[in-house]
Amino acid sequence: MTTIGPLVPADEGFSHQISDTFASVGSSDPSWTEKVCAMAAARDGSLQLGFGLGKYTNRNVMDAYAGISRGVEQMTVRASRRLAPESDRTVIGPIRYEVLEPMRRVRFALDANDVQPIAFDCVFEAAVAPFLEDRTNTRAGYRVSSDLVRYHQIGVASGWVEVDGERTEIEPDSWVSTRDHSWGVRYDVGQPLTDTEPFDMLAIPGVSFQMIWSPILMERADGSRYGMMMHYQIIRAPGHFTKKVMGGIEELDGRYEAWTDLEPDLTFDPVNRRLRGGRVFGTTNSPSGESVRQLDIEVISDTGFHLGAGLYFGFDGHHHGEWRGNLHVEGERIPDCSDLEAAHRLHQIRDTVIRVTDNSAEGGGAVGYGNCQPIITGANEQLGLTADTTFI
Repeated sequence: MTTIGPLVPADEGFSHQISDTFASVGSSDPSWTEKVCAMAAARDGSLQLGFGLGKYTNRNVMDAYAGISRGVEQMTVRASRRLAPESDRTVIGPIRYEVLEPMRRVRFALDANDVQPIAFDCVFEAAVAPFLEDRTNTRAGYRVSSDLVRYHQIGVASGWVEVDGERTEIEPDSWVSTRDHSWGVRYDVGQPLTDTEPFDMLAIPGVSFQMIWSPILMERADGSRYGMMMHYQIIRAPGHFTKKVMGGIEELDGRYEAWTDLEPDLTFDPVNRRLRGGRVFGTTNSPSGESVRQLDIEVISDTGFHLGAGLYFGFDGHHHGEWRGNLHVEGERIPDCSDLEAAHRLHQIRDTVIRVTDNSAEGGGAVGYGNCQPIITGANEQLGLTADTTFI
C-alpha cells in the first residue's frame, strides 16, 4: 500500500513544499481549505457580482457560488463536485475560475444555467499589488480551530453580466473589484460537530462583536490611485474588551502604511442590522508623528451580496465543503434580502458597496469605492441595538 498521494498535473512544477504530491496537503484536518473569493460592483451601486470557490482536499470536495445583487434582490447559483480525479480543475458545473496572469489578472465566471436566469464573465485586473493579512489563528478550548493565511487585492473589473436576458457591460472605469485567496485550517467547514463540548462565544450573554473587512480603491484629486484596507474585530463582554486591527494604505509602488488603530463611528439598521454608513477614524504612525484620518463611509445603495447564500455560517442546513455527490447544482432567487426573515436566513455578512472619502490632510479628499463586510452582534444602547434582535 503506497503512502504517497497520486500524481496530478501540478507535480510537474517546482513548487513542492512537503514530501508528498500535490494531491495531498500538510494536514489531515478535514477543515483544511484553499479558497478564493471575489466581488465586482458598479460604482453607482446598481449591480454587483459575488463569487467564491473552495477546495477541501481532505473531504474530496470542490464547491463554489456565483450570483448577483441588484438592490435588495439576490440571485445565487451554488455548485459542488467530487474533487478527484480533477483536483487542479477550478470548474464546478457552470461556475469557473481561471488565473490569467499571476497576481495581476483572474477570471471568475458563471455560464448560462438552468438554476437562475443569470450569467457573467468577469476579469479582475489589479490596481495595486496583493497584500498579506495577519495570520488567522483561533482556538476552541485546547483545539486550534483555524490556522490560515490570506492575501487580498484591490482592482477594477471588465466583462459582462446578464440578468433575465438583459446584458450589462462591465467597464473598468465604472466598476470596482476586490478579491482574496486563503489556505489552511478554516473555521465553519462541514456540518457543526455534535460530539464535542459546545462553544459559541457570540452566544454568551453580554458579548458583543463588531467587525468590518473592507478593501477600497481610492483615487486622489490628481487621478493617482492607492488601495486602502480597513479590518477590525472588537469583542466586548462584562469586564472584557479586545480589539484587533489590520490593514492600512497600500501604494502602487508597494509602499505600505499600517493602521495602528481603527475607531468606528458607524450606524446600523436596528432591525436587519444592515450598515447605514458613518465614519471610521484611522490612525497611523510615521517618522513625522501620529496621524488620524477621518474616513467617511457612504452606503451607495441597497445592493450588497449576502455571503450566507455562499454558505458562510451555513445556509438552509448546508455548509462549506459538505459532500453533495459527484455534481450538485442549486440556487435561489430572493426578492428582498432586507426583510427580517430573509436577513436571518442569509446572515449579516455581505459585500456592501460603499464610497469612502478620506477627509484628512494626508488623504486630500481622495474618494474611493469598494467592498465592506460588516457584522455587529449583541446589544449596543448607543446604536439602538438590543440583545433580543441580535443574530449572526
